[in-house]
Amino acid sequence: MDKPKVVLGVSGGIAAYKACELLRRFTESGHEVRVVPTASALHFVGAATWSALSGNPVATEVWDDVHEVPHVRIGQHADLVVVAPATADILAKAAHGLADDLLTNTLLTARCPVVFAPAMHTEMWEHPATQENVATLRRRGAVVVEPAVGRLTGVDTGKGRLPDPGEIFEVCRRVLARGAEEPDLEGRHVVVSAGGTREPLDPVRFLGNRSSGKQGYALARTAAARGARVTLVAANTALPDPAGVDVVPVGTAVELREAVLRAAADADAVVMAAAVADFRPAAYAAGKIKKKDDQEPEPIVLVRNPDILAELSAHRARPGQVVVGFAAETDDVLANGRAKLKRKGCDFLVVNEVGESKTFGAEENEAVVLGADGGETPVPHGPKEELAETVWDLVAERLG
Repeated sequence: MDKPKVVLGVSGGIAAYKACELLRRFTESGHEVRVVPTASALHFVGAATWSALSGNPVATEVWDDVHEVPHVRIGQHADLVVVAPATADILAKAAHGLADDLLTNTLLTARCPVVFAPAMHTEMWEHPATQENVATLRRRGAVVVEPAVGRLTGVDTGKGRLPDPGEIFEVCRRVLARGAEEPDLEGRHVVVSAGGTREPLDPVRFLGNRSSGKQGYALARTAAARGARVTLVAANTALPDPAGVDVVPVGTAVELREAVLRAAADADAVVMAAAVADFRPAAYAAGKIKKKDDQEPEPIVLVRNPDILAELSAHRARPGQVVVGFAAETDDVLANGRAKLKRKGCDFLVVNEVGESKTFGAEENEAVVLGADGGETPVPHGPKEELAETVWDLVAERLG
């Protein structure tokens, strides 16, 4: 089979050096990559570097190899165009259809999916002109991932940092997998919870679970690749922030409830993939609980945590909001799942079997998505991204 053809556009920002890592991810995973840097980008990374890493010649001018008509052919033959970093200047040119160099010509001729990964100072990102340009590009079907929050150039810190190249690659991989399909979650705000809550016993110990957060993160990445604005409420994970996703870290079930309800206020869909503790200790010991010789430990009294999924379902923050729950079961999986779906009142419930060597921490999953209308959608064993695609297919259909 032919290798997927990717055009990597690089515009003139200090984050251009990070695009080398993104290029490596593409080439090592079997993609054929053509790098198209702007003249400004070459002040940060030279053409020789791009050529050596991609294995292809680097053209920067519409006048190079004119007989091959590069300003038309490069975009026509691409399966994906990704611009990383995308400066405020390149976003403005793309939104207004300007074509004064090879990269902007390529963007005009491309009929494949296009992904922009912006990187700039916070003030530039938040400027109304930039926001309007981003909105225009998204309306036209481009995927513009939200920049990350962190250290910028100099001493500045804020929103505008290029997301982790590995996470940009994951978004591109999902966009490529969908092919020419439109980003059907464009204009939607979705909330995803992930990870496992921890309920403290004392300053050292806690009650927790085995959830790694990988399924929730797959849901967040996939939603971002489909054009959604994503809020990820993450409980105790060690995973890198997905590109284009606003991450809200939490610890306990009570903290997760507060964060999810706050984010859900204007959300079109909420997917509760986190493993939320059903119980927490009734009392918290201010000092470490000591082991005493010849004495059995005092019993730990537990109290119920709030039922976040049932609360979300019963009190929808807006009409038509879609609520999806997850049920991790160890036996009678479907029977317990159907009972839980009815009890919780959500629209869909993703039911899977869990255990020490099943699901938790793995890269794959297998599940059945139960619908409140009686529908059943089995998802065979495979990457967690495939389950995420199925969930968003169902949510997008419900949202219309």
